Amino acid sequence: MNRHHSLQQITETDIWDIIIIGGGATGLGSAVDAASRGYKTLLIEQYDFAKGTSSRSTKLVHGGVRYLQQGNIKLVKEALRERAFLLHNAPHLTSVQPFVVPVFSWFEKMYYAVGLKMYDLLSGKLSLGKTKILSKKETIACLPAINPAKLSGGILYYDGQFDDSRLCADLATTATKHGATILNYCKASGFTKDKSKIPKINGVLITDTLSGTEYTVNAKAVINATGVFTDAVMQMDDAAKHDIVSPSQGIHLVVNHSFFPGSTAMMIPKTDDGRVLFAVPWHDHIVLGTTDTPVERTEVEPKPLEEEIEFILTHINRYGTSRIERKDVKSVYVGLRPLVKISGSKSTALLSRDHTLVVAPSGLVTVTGGKWTTYRKMAEDAVENAVFISKQEKRECITKTLQIGDISQRERIIHEMIISDPSLAQAICNGYSYTKADIIYAVRSEMAVTVEDILARRTRLLFLDAAAAIKVAEEVASLMAGELDKDSAWKKEQVTGFTKLAQQYLLS
Repeated sequence: MNRHHSLQQITETDIWDIIIIGGGATGLGSAVDAASRGYKTLLIEQYDFAKGTSSRSTKLVHGGVRYLQQGNIKLVKEALRERAFLLHNAPHLTSVQPFVVPVFSWFEKMYYAVGLKMYDLLSGKLSLGKTKILSKKETIACLPAINPAKLSGGILYYDGQFDDSRLCADLATTATKHGATILNYCKASGFTKDKSKIPKINGVLITDTLSGTEYTVNAKAVINATGVFTDAVMQMDDAAKHDIVSPSQGIHLVVNHSFFPGSTAMMIPKTDDGRVLFAVPWHDHIVLGTTDTPVERTEVEPKPLEEEIEFILTHINRYGTSRIERKDVKSVYVGLRPLVKISGSKSTALLSRDHTLVVAPSGLVTVTGGKWTTYRKMAEDAVENAVFISKQEKRECITKTLQIGDISQRERIIHEMIISDPSLAQAICNGYSYTKADIIYAVRSEMAVTVEDILARRTRLLFLDAAAAIKVAEEVASLMAGELDKDSAWKKEQVTGFTKLAQQYLLS
């Protein structure tokens, strides 16, 4: 992926079959789907790929045990099927993760055992492992940090895990490999329409936010895959359009692995507000979360609420032998879910996690809602509708079995870089595997253009250890400046801006 080349493609292409607005999971999935079918595809993202919700998940590829409890069998079956596709298509970024649900009575043991056996049953041949009822001794063996007081046993089951923003980076490179043009830091600022009785969108006004250059690009179809910013794009098409998204905030706390040693995750099926709470091993740390808090504003960098932080700490400390304090939190990150409004519902915890498709009279295809695990199906549905509404030739979707990314190529290129310059093998931060070569590769091949792009999404250091990320920001800026031909003023601006951002990931 090369940003300069992609900008050239904008000026050299007369008309695109499909333009996609939004560079998160669904948008990038749509670009992979459309390009792999042979449609001339352009994707634009106003910030960086996975800047929003798609980098801030609980890092799970799952069917959704909670949705089974709510009786949404359709969503669970679809998600379990999509879970299998994702684990098969991106094995370098996904893994099977064992979970244990601790239980404190015979009734709880039977209740959750039946539910999770049903989860197994719905998985069918796609099951990742057989659910098992554990004794108290077996539960403690799986969860060494569990408080044994009143513990009756546990239920062992299996789900998937992944690295969300790294998957987005690989979706972007996969889309490019199949002929798509992908651009970050390019904002859709308006639409052009024809002069028919009911005007149809026939183009997008684009602003390169890095240079200020404006473009008008022609399109046969446009997909709006902007997550929590869905309504803003729909209203750019039709100012009278009512909001359809009800954003919900979820926070995660990241702590050292020592608080929950071992390789098994813990799932608490019901907190005081009815949500599921997880403690999940991830990159040698533990991710704790999440919350479900309705919010009025959709911010690019949402901030954790004090009550959310206390909620997670209070609940997780009921189950562990080592008390987790605020000072133990290495990073706190916040994501907004684009939940679709249901008339009369006041709680976002009750809103559907199914995805929604809306086709406007102008032809704008909007896809929103859903969850990371079902991104591929959301993309397939969006592309199918875009092709149909614009009367283009229908071509079969091939993404159920399409490999995502090329880990061998990435490793080969990085290896060659290190052979050429052995100093690039040096880690940028003690205790983490990220090297200088990884930074250079991200700039050259993954369209990283800011220090934040590198430390938040191409590597995951900001999400794992915000203080460590601040310490290495200057070195990362220097490496990037050499690649991007930037001066000392740019480096200073980058370090200052990133440090200010990263402070929000620390608990004072």
